[in-house]
Amino acid sequence: MNPTASFPVVETSQVAEPRRVAQWLASRLGFSEERVGSGALIVTELATNLAKHARGGEVLLGCLTTPDGKADGIEVLAIDKGPGMPDVALSRRDGHSTSGTLGHGLGAIERQADSLDIYTHRTGTVIGARLWRTKLSGRPTHHRFEIGAVHVSKTGEDVCGDGWSWRMRDARLAIFVADGLGHGLSAHDAATAAVGVFARDHEAEPGRLMEDVHAALRATRGAAIASVAVDIERGTARYAGLGNIAGTILHASGGRQNLVSHNGTAGHIASRIQEFTYPMPPGSMLVLYSDGLVSHWDLSAYPGLRGRSASVIAGVLYRDFSRRRDDVTVVVAKDWSPVAEKL
Repeated sequence: MNPTASFPVVETSQVAEPRRVAQWLASRLGFSEERVGSGALIVTELATNLAKHARGGEVLLGCLTTPDGKADGIEVLAIDKGPGMPDVALSRRDGHSTSGTLGHGLGAIERQADSLDIYTHRTGTVIGARLWRTKLSGRPTHHRFEIGAVHVSKTGEDVCGDGWSWRMRDARLAIFVADGLGHGLSAHDAATAAVGVFARDHEAEPGRLMEDVHAALRATRGAAIASVAVDIERGTARYAGLGNIAGTILHASGGRQNLVSHNGTAGHIASRIQEFTYPMPPGSMLVLYSDGLVSHWDLSAYPGLRGRSASVIAGVLYRDFSRRRDDVTVVVAKDWSPVAEKL
């Protein structure tokens, strides 16, 4: 089973596959039988509503990790291209369903999930539901940033050629993204090896980490890589990138800072590895993405989106800006500071 696949859902016969994969993933993570059942119900309700009421529906599944890198939950994203939900509050009520909304079943999903977030717009709707191995009530308080991601393999591939990971300790947030050259198993192996170096050396500064990954990938196909370390107290982000991983910092003021990567392929060609430092004041949002996503996106076209969860934001970017012919990874780190809460 491939939990990084996109599962198109345009008819009810397509509901079963993402449900089976969600059950398999939850069991693999050590969920209780009851929690596995909750995951199956969440996927069933979301996918069924896509089939009945939406255009261009798909379900994405993902693993949730803790700040120390432990896989400890699953996330379900239901994505569609319209027509949107005219009244989200009404749609959350049990039994409410119209041909123009995804209302039916949202009450059941909200009771089963540890968190549920919805963004709806004329371009469509993204619903994100999270379920941890052990029931979690409310927002976690152990770190200031919320991390959300979309991580999807190229259509027809059994594995994703991208990889990513993150760590949070005290006032330091580290995120790493790798895009193995090409796609398929060889790309997956390269990306996995790169993420393995990050797991071991995530305390290193980004420039040094790039050098370690470059040396470790010499026997692989190679990968584009990027690493960022955010110093929350100082309000800075140190970044180093090699190849076609892109990064952007969105400031609370509305400004946008694109991060600079140098040409090259880790494991093969790295003529210049350079670290840059960028301001990242309270309320900022960081977006890192592989070249499966085009770069000309603009969140200002989506009123209220910045106030949604990091995963829902990643889902909207994936839906509207994915090239749809490659692996794609979008990682969003959203500040929960008081400034961010007002956006």
